[in-house]
Amino acid sequence: MITEIEDYFTKGCGRCERFATPDCSTRQWTHGLNELRRICLASGLVETVRWAHPCYMHGGRNIVILGAFRADFRVSFFNAALLKDPEGVLGKQGPNTQHPDMIRFVDNAQVAKMEPVILSYLKEAMGYAEAGIKPSKEEREIELPDELVEALDSDPELAEAFHDLTPGRQKSYVINLNSAKKPETRTSRIAKIRDSILAGKGASER
Repeated sequence: MITEIEDYFTKGCGRCERFATPDCSTRQWTHGLNELRRICLASGLVETVRWAHPCYMHGGRNIVILGAFRADFRVSFFNAALLKDPEGVLGKQGPNTQHPDMIRFVDNAQVAKMEPVILSYLKEAMGYAEAGIKPSKEEREIELPDELVEALDSDPELAEAFHDLTPGRQKSYVINLNSAKKPETRTSRIAKIRDSILAGKGASER
């Protein structure tokens, strides 16, 4: 994975075999991503690399991170629960995302057209960072699949490692297992993910 910011805008994130090839997801969105970069820097954000992606900070806090996919590219906000979204432009990353947290683009030209809106949302997020305001934590009970409960009951080492995971990582495994319709599929998945749980990783971490 990349550690130098310029590599993202010229080669990609380095997380897959398409890195530094014309097929990299960043290639078709080069102009739009650079426009987002320009807007973030113009707002006074500090540029860095987080998780192999361009991340922009203010007041010691992450404000937004950029990402590119085959079908779209996006700017995602941290602590998005605070944002008022008067323009109704924020969307959710997926069905399990708690709050709308990103602006999705499907055309490079969209960024310039939305620049005033993007800047206003960045300024709002920066204001919260300066004031030290964070969204209130919403505690949600994680309901474990029966197969995982059985595995944890019969494997003390696995149980200890699972309960040491952050709630987000625990949830990632629950989502992964619940996506399987058959009990036997969930059981086989548990065997495959055991090492990742013991390593303290989430379901999508490598």
